[in-house]
Amino acid sequence: MKKIILGVAIATLFISYQTSAQAKNNQKVAVSIDLTNVKDDKVQVTVLAPAITEKEIVYNLPKIIPGTYSVDDYGKFTDDFTALDSKGNALEVSKLDENSWKIKNASKLNKVTYWVNDTFDIEGNGGFGKGVFSPAGTNIIEGKNFLINNHGFVGYFENKKDINYQVTITHPETLFGATSLVDTDNSATSDVFSVARYNDLVDNPIMYSAPDYTTFNVDGMDILFSVYSPNGKHSAKELSPALEKCMRAQKKFLGPINTNKRYTVLLYLSDMNIKDAKGFGALEHNSSTSVVFPELMPNSALGKELIDVVSHEFFHIVTPLGVHSNEIHYFDFNAPKMSQHLWMYEGVTEYFANLFQVNQGLITEEAFYKRMIGKINNSKRLNDTMPFTLMSENVLVEPYKDQYLNVYEKGALIGMCVDIIIREKSNGERGILDLMQKLTNEYGPKRPFNDKDLFAKITEFTYPEVGEFLNTYVAGPTPINYDSFFAKMGVAKSKIKKAINPFIYKKSAGITGTSNKEIKVKSNSDLSPFLTQLGLIGDDIITSINGTNYNLDQISDLMTAAQSWKDGDAITMKIKRDGKEMTLSGKVILSFEESEGYFNVDASKAALKDAWLKK
Repeated sequence: MKKIILGVAIATLFISYQTSAQAKNNQKVAVSIDLTNVKDDKVQVTVLAPAITEKEIVYNLPKIIPGTYSVDDYGKFTDDFTALDSKGNALEVSKLDENSWKIKNASKLNKVTYWVNDTFDIEGNGGFGKGVFSPAGTNIIEGKNFLINNHGFVGYFENKKDINYQVTITHPETLFGATSLVDTDNSATSDVFSVARYNDLVDNPIMYSAPDYTTFNVDGMDILFSVYSPNGKHSAKELSPALEKCMRAQKKFLGPINTNKRYTVLLYLSDMNIKDAKGFGALEHNSSTSVVFPELMPNSALGKELIDVVSHEFFHIVTPLGVHSNEIHYFDFNAPKMSQHLWMYEGVTEYFANLFQVNQGLITEEAFYKRMIGKINNSKRLNDTMPFTLMSENVLVEPYKDQYLNVYEKGALIGMCVDIIIREKSNGERGILDLMQKLTNEYGPKRPFNDKDLFAKITEFTYPEVGEFLNTYVAGPTPINYDSFFAKMGVAKSKIKKAINPFIYKKSAGITGTSNKEIKVKSNSDLSPFLTQLGLIGDDIITSINGTNYNLDQISDLMTAAQSWKDGDAITMKIKRDGKEMTLSGKVILSFEESEGYFNVDASKAALKDAWLKK
């Protein structure tokens, strides 16, 4: 009898739990954002509430979001917050702080409405370094551009972040919404997006603008690249080839560790002549990156910067998006607890963003060493004895907040040292990418780890020496002797003769640009032996070299190409002199200077070094 009663009790309990779980799954928060009715540079947001049984409930907009490590208080950009019942009667609301509103008689709540101002205008008023970091911000330009980082428009009801969200955005027919979210509405003037929980909504930015985008596929991953250039200076078509080349190299470098099927890059170009975004850089998401740069940048410079920042943000797919702690997975947007492991989330990511470039032949080994030495020098300007784990978990407060930039300097170097230890101990067979693959298999995006357990797990997957390094140099205050790690790979400080760019003489370039975007030989400067031997004189206009046309937009490409020329190479140059076209022929003449840096000095470790940088 007891067994039967127990069985009935268990069955009843199971049915009750199942019904409760189903009810939770059936609930949703329905959001409407109207981009067609802009008033005073604001748009209205309406949020239909799920079923609420509590007498009171709090509606929040984030104080902070993942990836920025700064308090931004998105609630301060809202006005006219109103809570209504199903008959349109206002419910009593009290504002608790910048980001939170308490609603009374919450069981009668039907919806909340409010107006949202954008953050870019605030940046424009405040100047550089003021306001919200632009890639995490919002923009409203009626009929032209809306950058919707969803955390700036949509909030959550307390204890209800994990129910479904459906967002309907009404927009002008002339604007295209670029995002990795899937639009389930066929209408030309509205988009409907659905996500499983609030965190997923925050994780997917959307940019509405006139269609200017390209698409390409990289090993089964569909890439969408969308550009907003307010004055038409740049286009997705022009910038896409370099981005595609970069992302193909990244996918090849990562191999099976990345399984994303969709990825979106949103590029907003700021007009520096008006109130506009000033915080340049990028912000990572699971399946997208939002990027902000000034529109005035030359095409070649913008392409290079785009590659550098997107490569960093794309590698965040590995960590923290793919491997992360409870603090990240269950992120509290209004009372956040930070993880100890920024050395991995940001540092290893930054290391990968540099390592993949030498691995895939995009930069030379010497250029890679130079970047790492730059990080060593930068890290020593910060607090080199502050334990990295301590800084990380306290990064929102002083004195730790001021050390945050070290995640990109010493954090990347920590990743390099771990990589070197694993390469040395495995005779070059494995490195830190293998470690991250094992951590991904163990945890993955849906299974967070406990902060305190990570070092032990890493040691289990690698070697005791890795655990000793992490406890001594990451959790402890001891500065790292980087030369000893370079030496393990046969690399050390040395001097070599290095060729000087043939367009440069006495540390000054012999060419410049004109208002017509032509490349002109300087008339008030000593010219290099190469330019003199070729017969160039001041005010000559260079139009092509060895069959490749150049103008001011490609001057960076020209200077890069010249770096690969060898002494004695044949050169044919077309110029214009006093309006007449001429062809000059000759040979490359290089000058050399003694350069100090880090180079391969131990041939016996060449195979290990190659495994580190090339395998």
